[in-house]
Amino acid sequence: MPYQPTYASLSQHPVPDWFHDAKLGIFVHWGLYSVPAWAPTVGEVHKVVKEKGWRYWFAHNAYAEWYLNTLRIADSPTAQRHRELYGDADYDGFVPAFNDAVASWDPAAMAEAFSRAGARYVVLVTKHHDGFTLWPSEHLNPHRGPYAADRDIVGELTGAVRQQGLRMGLYYSGGLDWTFTSKPIRGLPGLVRGIPQSRAYADYATAHWRELVARYQPDVLWNDIGYPRRADLHALMADYYNEHPQGVVNDRFRQWVPFRKTHKDFTTPEYQVYDEIVEAKWEATRGIGFSFGYNQNEGPDKLISERDLIHSFADIVSKNGNLLLNVGPKANGALPDGQADRLRALGDWLRVNGDAIYGTRPWTQAEGTTANGAQVRYTHRDGAVYAIVLAEASVGDLTLRGLRPRAGAVIRFAGQEGALSWEAQGQDVRIALPPELPSGPAFALAIEGGVTPA
Repeated sequence: MPYQPTYASLSQHPVPDWFHDAKLGIFVHWGLYSVPAWAPTVGEVHKVVKEKGWRYWFAHNAYAEWYLNTLRIADSPTAQRHRELYGDADYDGFVPAFNDAVASWDPAAMAEAFSRAGARYVVLVTKHHDGFTLWPSEHLNPHRGPYAADRDIVGELTGAVRQQGLRMGLYYSGGLDWTFTSKPIRGLPGLVRGIPQSRAYADYATAHWRELVARYQPDVLWNDIGYPRRADLHALMADYYNEHPQGVVNDRFRQWVPFRKTHKDFTTPEYQVYDEIVEAKWEATRGIGFSFGYNQNEGPDKLISERDLIHSFADIVSKNGNLLLNVGPKANGALPDGQADRLRALGDWLRVNGDAIYGTRPWTQAEGTTANGAQVRYTHRDGAVYAIVLAEASVGDLTLRGLRPRAGAVIRFAGQEGALSWEAQGQDVRIALPPELPSGPAFALAIEGGVTPA
């Protein structure tokens, strides 16, 4: 039956298997903010807010893509640096530099890097809060006119991503558009109040979303911050599902109206993860550093380590989540070295251990330990339970606590054929690891033939 423009009808939409199976997506934040490419490196948002509060965060915002808002706060480090480098030049002055830089961009190379990283889908920012679009919209900005990239970045990357066999999603800032306001956001209440609520903006944002859907056929609608109250959001979603039943929408379309429910297919914790298995599908999103947009101020010590990235990814998957890992390209589309290194490391690890990740579902428990205290994360698929040990493999005995394979079960390294010797020891299982071991900061074991937690 066609979906109707009601919450009751939309809530019947099932999360498609492809999204459950994919596990890894690449988020791409790229726009005018990639030209100045600077923000203070104060830390991850929730940690900073917990210690110093929201007003400190917005004045010292570590998200380089928030450059325009931080620039509008006169005493912020961003505003001070902008005056030193650019004088009183307006943010819009970055448009020519961005378009000049983008002329050399190779979308095929970018899409290939995402594929090598092991991603199964990509989500591109089509318009961030600054209002600058990465596609040639027929719906011009009423305050800027043509305010867009010279190249159809959305279309070119969509084609290149699909050429790699990956799915393509689109992000759009439906909640904030700073071309519709000049007042900076200084605190959390201002974030909600900053959503333009005029009929003109509601029509503008919805026209953009409908144009993006019609033109690029996205598999994911990834909205941010919220959505104008006057918009007929349920009609937008119903029309999308009726044309794309395998599509998904995120949880950030909220219209902030009392007693009005907003449909979603998945939740999107940012720089945070859930502590246990969550039945409803979710997607953890984070940058490789503290920022989503490229921040030239972030040195290697500000980036998540390859070890921590892989460990966090395994933890997320074990609890029914996907990881939407962000890259912030330079203005010319090149990936900074540290970000490219993390993508390569993740791809290398997945090529060995991907059986324990792709297509899996949470097991009866997410977490465990080995006898020597290493953390373990569990998944299962096609009759096999996978134990992902968050440590380097070493020759000798490995004991998984609280796990009892059934008699005749086969234990092997994920993605390999050879069986490993094992024996039950009370409530545990001891496995003999041979000299030929997988490399990396974590490794996965497949247990086939039945297993129960002790």
